[in-house]
Amino acid sequence: MTKLPDMDGLAAYVGSIVILDTSSPLLYIGTLASVQDGFLTLADADVQDALQIHSTKEVYVLEARKFGVKKNRREVKVRGDLVVSISKLEDVIDY
Repeated sequence: MTKLPDMDGLAAYVGSIVILDTSSPLLYIGTLASVQDGFLTLADADVQDALQIHSTKEVYVLEARKFGVKKNRREVKVRGDLVVSISKLEDVIDY
C-alpha cells in the first residue's frame, strides 16, 4: 500500500477555490473543504479528464479563472498521493 503524504501544510488552502493537478489525466477545480486521512475533499467541484477536453489543462484553468468553475460535482474526494500540485485559482496569472 502506498504511504499517504503528510498534508498538514494545506490548511491555509481550506475554504479557497483550488486547482488540483494530478498524476492522472484528471484535473480538479473546486473549494477545498477539508484535508483528512490522506484525502482532499472539494465542494462545488469541476472534475475534468484532460483526454476529453478540447484544450490543454492550462487553457482550461485559465478559462475557469476568467469565467468561473463549471461545477459538475457537489463533493469529490481526491487521494492525496495522486496530487502533483495545488494552487489557488486566484493565483493563476492570465497571460
